Amino acid sequence: MNASDLPVANNTPVCYSIKSPPFNFNPSVTSIYFSAIFMALGLPSNLIAFIVLFKSFQRTCSRSRSFFLIFLGGLVVTDFMGLLVTGSIVVSFYVTHFNWRQIDPNCHFCNFMGMSMVFYGLCPLLLSATMAVERFIGINHPFARSTSMPKSRTVSMVLMVWLIAGCIALLPLTGLGSYHIQMPGSWCFFNISSEGKDMAFSLIFSLVGLVCIAVSFLLNTVSVVTLIKVCCGQDRTQRRRDHEVEMMVQLILIMIIASVCWCPLLVFIAKTVLSGGPLRIKYLLLWLRFATWNQILDPWVYILFRRAVFKRVYPRLDWSRGSVMSLYPSFGETVRRFTRASLKSSLGSDETEETEKSNVTAKSALKPEPPPP
Repeated sequence: MNASDLPVANNTPVCYSIKSPPFNFNPSVTSIYFSAIFMALGLPSNLIAFIVLFKSFQRTCSRSRSFFLIFLGGLVVTDFMGLLVTGSIVVSFYVTHFNWRQIDPNCHFCNFMGMSMVFYGLCPLLLSATMAVERFIGINHPFARSTSMPKSRTVSMVLMVWLIAGCIALLPLTGLGSYHIQMPGSWCFFNISSEGKDMAFSLIFSLVGLVCIAVSFLLNTVSVVTLIKVCCGQDRTQRRRDHEVEMMVQLILIMIIASVCWCPLLVFIAKTVLSGGPLRIKYLLLWLRFATWNQILDPWVYILFRRAVFKRVYPRLDWSRGSVMSLYPSFGETVRRFTRASLKSSLGSDETEETEKSNVTAKSALKPEPPPP
């Protein structure tokens, strides 16, 4: 049923027009422990990650590294606030068992939670795609980005991502879709339906998330291939790319975590609305909890996968060498064997052009000057 197209009967608010509390639910499925554990794990993790990023930002001398840390800081703040806002509402429901119809007769609170779910869900995916674009430009087209670009522009890009996610979250309030109370009555989300405007918003949410993951995968793959060629090429001892390799490792892990956590939910929503079948609330709750793990695992990427941590774990290794690839000589030799052909072809073409230019110059120098009249 498309609730956004239906008139409100008997003065029933839209968010209660399809499902109305109280619900009969299974305590084993809707236990408070899920939300409490997610908050207990996620909030301290993101707080520690923010402190680590702040100290790294103060110590860094690399402009590209500082840009990347600003994006990571925006991602940490988003994950922290997402767990705090949505988790507090869910835990409060299980502790107090409040009646939504009594405390929120006009659906303002339900709309706020639904907007929060959409906003804090799309922000990490949009930020991951934005970071992938930034790293792609920084690695593959370094001269396209001005070295004098201020850090405030990166902050503006983070704010722009938040604005885009906020605009998408506001669409149901304008009539494109609608937010509804969901089983077991502890949370609100947009109506996943195969009819009318509800279907349109469901597809927008799902496709935006999937496109962000696809863009991240494509651009990160190209950036990794470029870095491997640089690290394993003939000039690998002259280029110090340790900080870029570290950033790419972190970005790839963020992409993998987002893909594993979010793809099941996004595919489930798209499949439900396109097939026209009934919404299976059991799987919706399962995949939603999968997606919540993204906000818990993300900060540990920044905490653990840093060179400073590796130095403490393996202090005997020579961490001052030209590239991190030198720590894995067998892997580096294997990759170098695959990239040598492309490197030689590019170098060969350059040498051919230089040879032709030198021949033309030599011929012009040997050519006798015409006699004077």
